[in-house]
Amino acid sequence: MIAGCLLYVLSCLAYLIAPPFWPLLIVRAVHGIGLAFFATASFTLLARMLPEAYRARLISYYFLSFNLAFALGPYLGMLLINSLNFSILFLVCAGLSLCSFYLTLKLRKRGSIASEQKSIKGQSFLSRGAVPPAIIAFMLNVIWGSIAAFFPLYALQHGVSNPGIFFVFLAFTLMLGRVLGGKILDVYDRKKVVTFCLSIIIIALIILPFANSLGFFILIAMMLGTGWAFLYPFLTIHVIENAGLERGPAMGTFTALADLGSGLGPMLMGFVLEKFSYPVMFGCLIFTGVINLFYFYWAIAKKK
Repeated sequence: MIAGCLLYVLSCLAYLIAPPFWPLLIVRAVHGIGLAFFATASFTLLARMLPEAYRARLISYYFLSFNLAFALGPYLGMLLINSLNFSILFLVCAGLSLCSFYLTLKLRKRGSIASEQKSIKGQSFLSRGAVPPAIIAFMLNVIWGSIAAFFPLYALQHGVSNPGIFFVFLAFTLMLGRVLGGKILDVYDRKKVVTFCLSIIIIALIILPFANSLGFFILIAMMLGTGWAFLYPFLTIHVIENAGLERGPAMGTFTALADLGSGLGPMLMGFVLEKFSYPVMFGCLIFTGVINLFYFYWAIAKKK
C-alpha cells in the first residue's frame, strides 16, 4: 500500500512535466502499477482484519468509498480544470495521494499478519481458487467498461442532452445498494442474491437497445446499479473465504482479471461497433451476461 501511494504521488507530479506521447504513456503505466499495488494490498489487509460475522457488511462499506470517489471525482476534477487549470488538478491529486500515504503509515501491523507472512513464502503469485470469481468479475467488467465507454454517444444519438444523468443515477443506486447490501448478504442466501443480480443486469441489457428516452435510461441505470451493488462484495467475500493463507495471491488474481475485463471490453466492443452497430454490440454484452450467469451457477452456485 505504501509503494502504491508513493507511485501515485510521483505519477501525479510527473504529469506536470511529461511530454506526449511515450513519456506520458510511461507515466500512465506507472500510475496504473501504483493503483494495482494499493488496491490488491488494501483488499488483502481488509480480508485479514474483518470479523467473519460482519464481513459482507464491512466490505460493502469499503466498496462504497470507491463509489463516492467515482461519483465526486469527475465533477470536482472538471470544476478545478474549468476554474483553474490542469496543473492545479494534478497538484491536488498529488496532495490527496500524500494524505493516503500518511494514513497508510499510521496502519499498524498485527501479530496475525506477521505470522501469516512467514507461512506464505514460496507461494505462487496466482491462486487457482480465485479463478472462478475472477472470471465472473472479468465478464462483469467487460460489460461495465463497454457501457461506460460507448453509452454516452448512444444516449446523445437518442436525444439525451446530458448522458451524465445516467451515471448519476447509476452511482446513487450503487451507493444505496452498498449501504443496504452488506446486511442483506450477511442475512440471506448469498448465491440466490447473486443469481438475482446477474439476472437483472441481463434484463437491463435486453431493454437498453429499445430505450429511447431519458426515463428509460434512468430505469436501466438503476437496474444496473442494483445488480453491481451486490456482486463485487460477494465476489470479494468468496475470494477471501476460499483463499486460506493465499489471500495476497488470491486478491491479486481477482483484481488482475477484473482490470483486464475493464480494458479489454471497450477494445473488443469498439471493434464490434465499428464493423456492425449498437444493437449488435448490445447483443454481445447480453451474451456475455448470460454466459456469466451460467458460469456462476456451474462454478460456484451448485457447489456447497
